[in-house]
Amino acid sequence: MVDIGSNTSRKIKDYKLSRYACYLIVQNADPRKKEVALGQTYFAIQTRKQEISEKEYNLLTEDEKRFYQRSLTKKGNYSLNKAAKNVGVKNFDKFHNYGYKGLYNGETADDIAKRKKLRYREDILDNMGSDELIANLFRISQTEQKLRNDNIKGESNANKVHYNMGRDIRKFIEKQGGTMPENLPTPEKSLKQIEKENKTKATSIDIK
Repeated sequence: MVDIGSNTSRKIKDYKLSRYACYLIVQNADPRKKEVALGQTYFAIQTRKQEISEKEYNLLTEDEKRFYQRSLTKKGNYSLNKAAKNVGVKNFDKFHNYGYKGLYNGETADDIAKRKKLRYREDILDNMGSDELIANLFRISQTEQKLRNDNIKGESNANKVHYNMGRDIRKFIEKQGGTMPENLPTPEKSLKQIEKENKTKATSIDIK
């Protein structure tokens, strides 16, 4: 309900637009309107930020790249879990293991953790280098897209999609002459350990 004067109100429709819809509208609307001008400025700035981040990525250290890619995998897994839930997945550990098995030539998350000699319940993604994280991010994002776009139904079908996507990405890496993910080196320190050390250093500096 919106006020229209004289102490009266009227019911109007409210629309929620996607980001892409907002972009198309402001790019094709009258820039003399304040809202349009602000929108065009916003999208121009966001585009510039993306350009800068792509250029600066190569200047990051390996650990900085790991933190960046790990952040993306966390967001990606959150979206993938939502898509998987929508198609009927209930056992998410099993669902994710199908993806790992496809990408890692039959290895489950537990198998990967044992090979990396990790402690019990230690996150395997926190113990991957940037290249290994990128391979997993590709698996995650492409599986989510397929679940959403191909109208997949049922947990068993979702598991099959995840496995096939991991396997196809593995085949692509092999075809390009890349290193198989299980053969990539495990970093000396986990991201959790690096974070803890950085916090300790920061606390020490504050105390001094």
